[in-house]
Amino acid sequence: MASFAERTGLTSDRPSQRYLWTDAFAVCNFLALAGATGDKRYTDLALRLVDRVHRVLGRHRRDDSRAGWISGLDEREGELHPTRGGLRIGKRLPERRHEDPFDERLEWERDGQYFHYLTKWMHALDQVARATRDPRFNLWARELAEVAHASFSYRPRAAGGARMVWKMSTDLSRPLVPSMGQHDPLDGFITCIQLEATASQLSDPAPGPSLKRARAEFAAMLEASDLRTSDPLGLGGLLSDACRLAQLIERKAYPRAALLERLLAAALDGLWQHARLRDTRQPASQRLAFRELGLAIGLSSLELLERAEGAELRAHLAALAPYSPLASEIESFWLDPENRRSETWAEHRDINEVMLATSLVPDGYLLL
Repeated sequence: MASFAERTGLTSDRPSQRYLWTDAFAVCNFLALAGATGDKRYTDLALRLVDRVHRVLGRHRRDDSRAGWISGLDEREGELHPTRGGLRIGKRLPERRHEDPFDERLEWERDGQYFHYLTKWMHALDQVARATRDPRFNLWARELAEVAHASFSYRPRAAGGARMVWKMSTDLSRPLVPSMGQHDPLDGFITCIQLEATASQLSDPAPGPSLKRARAEFAAMLEASDLRTSDPLGLGGLLSDACRLAQLIERKAYPRAALLERLLAAALDGLWQHARLRDTRQPASQRLAFRELGLAIGLSSLELLERAEGAELRAHLAALAPYSPLASEIESFWLDPENRRSETWAEHRDINEVMLATSLVPDGYLLL
């Protein structure tokens, strides 16, 4: 973890490139280490990372003609509400200009805002709020959820329910990629439930925005969504979301288990497909570590999910159990120094390392 902190600028004042997804997992990892060791230094690192992310990704890029908080708030209000305008992805290239043609390859390298990155940061902030009992972090998460829902969701002119945009511009004024992420409504729905549950625990009444409308619209979109996927990162996300939902159900924050059953059934279908198509003989140069490690993190949640009640849920979990050893297999492969010498590891080193750490110590991410 120290080397990650050094490379991301946590131990110095030098400029650093930030990636919101990676930072969200890193915050949870610091919290996991604080819980495992009782060492307050790790909590301090989590708090410092939160502050750095807001000061870098909550503001316009240095190479942008615009300056200040991307929310448009003045300096004082921006400090108090750093997530009110969303947070940049942190990619190496500036966002696509109005006059630039769309280039799918380049778009992966361009800045802007992703909904699925924002939900990861909402979760990280909420984990900090739960760990520190400071409602300010939950407030920032709910303010981020409010603006993300308002900016990424829309109603098509043609008949039909609400939809979502996959990628928005830095200032949230225009869509950059209009298609909808498969699991974005699911992530939005469960995250709203989680944030509301934390708010009620930490403050009564909780200051800040209500997520009732956002939650209802995400639920409506979720009803029409096909959650099945064989992608390892998507499968890991399904299982992690199931783990969060099971804990929220156990704590009476959400009353129904039908959605949990649906998530587990989709994960089982996807794992069967993934196992059938996966070639374990492929070398590291043909594999993407962070996608596989996302699955390993999700599979780590099966132990927590075993506490779920209900015959139908237990049947799903029994069917999922044979896939559990796959997590250790993935971890062992990427713990091998020889496999980490591959170009695919080096190209995505930060996200690979931080997700490997999460897979090895998952409680900070999975345990609410």
